[in-house]
Amino acid sequence: QAQRPWRRTGLKPPVPAALGVLLALALLALAHLPPSLDCSPHLPPASSPPGPRWEAATPLSGGQARSERSPMPPARLWQDQPPGRGRRRRQGVVGDAPLWFSNDDLQKMQLLASGRVVSKTRVPAHGQVLRVGLRAMGDAEGDASPTSPEGDCREGRCGLIKRPGDLYEVLAFHLDRVLGLNRSLPAVARRFTSHLLPYSYTDGSLRPIIWWVPDLQHLEDANNDQNSCALGWLQYQEMLQPHGLTLVARDAPCSSIPRGEWSRLALFDFLLQVHDRLDRYCCGFQPDPSEPCVEEMLHEKCRNPAELVLVHILVRRSAPSRLVFIDNAGRPQHPEEKLNFRLLQGIDSFPAAAVATLRSGRLQSLLLESLRVDQELWESQGGAEGLRPLLRTIDRRARILLQYIQEHNLTVFGDSP
Repeated sequence: QAQRPWRRTGLKPPVPAALGVLLALALLALAHLPPSLDCSPHLPPASSPPGPRWEAATPLSGGQARSERSPMPPARLWQDQPPGRGRRRRQGVVGDAPLWFSNDDLQKMQLLASGRVVSKTRVPAHGQVLRVGLRAMGDAEGDASPTSPEGDCREGRCGLIKRPGDLYEVLAFHLDRVLGLNRSLPAVARRFTSHLLPYSYTDGSLRPIIWWVPDLQHLEDANNDQNSCALGWLQYQEMLQPHGLTLVARDAPCSSIPRGEWSRLALFDFLLQVHDRLDRYCCGFQPDPSEPCVEEMLHEKCRNPAELVLVHILVRRSAPSRLVFIDNAGRPQHPEEKLNFRLLQGIDSFPAAAVATLRSGRLQSLLLESLRVDQELWESQGGAEGLRPLLRTIDRRARILLQYIQEHNLTVFGDSP
């Protein structure tokens, strides 16, 4: 049939000379066809890992073998939902993914989700956290050279496995990307089976694994190594004042961080109710007696603002003017009547793109679209229906934040990468 199209169209058979013309036209058309999506120039193809796969964007049937030419399962994730206005699809190692994920995000998410664990290291002062070295499947598994944990981490091939109760950090990563903040670290949910890990890490429980930043800047002070710069609450408030940075000495702590970074941090922390960075003393709400800030007698210091300091204020050595958001588990169950508005104190403007997304009324649907990429998390939470209560909480906080912006006549500013 392909050789005799005139039978279908009712045309008379062409003369031999015409056959030559038709053949030439067909070859010309084939030469101008676009390249196959399977040969996308964006990212290198990923090999097939034995564990959880990013590619498995839809649940696979038990024991069902994969056909030799499956119609790109990840693409089915998006085809029943048209892309949002002004967005396009991105083709990478996980198939189609929302545009807010960069190619670098997708590569790191792939490594975290399916990379082979080749080493483990305890993190000082963090009993239930392990740093692991990861190798992409097919990366010289039989390599005779010994694995160097520090070498892997310097090359960006490490992740931090945290507690099952910290899964909210994965949602926080997706919120960061949906809002266009791009300050948190790639994170996925994963079940581990490696013999290198303790049993408590391989018992089938789902844990978050967060990409380890190779050049995160830490203070040399062992008692304050969770900061890149030492900053007190009063000094922080002074920096937020109009022209405050011009009054701060160039060599003052955190002076390289522009005001817009603090605005991004405040917006992010308010939506998630992360108190540890800007208000670890719980001065912005009345804490329960079981709160760590009460048990550790930190809340008592609220009476003397000069004693209050910020923590987890971190930057990379390669980008000292750009904050890195870590430990973003926040408080999904924090009651609305106790929302911590102290996190917003001193902030007079917010990033325009993030505010526009909050105002669009599509925050929940965009988060669902994003979270479906992480199939392990998606299935563990019961899909869209199981995730909706958490997303409604964030959406409700977003509406409260928008009302706060309106009531205080706050402005927005253009975004930087």
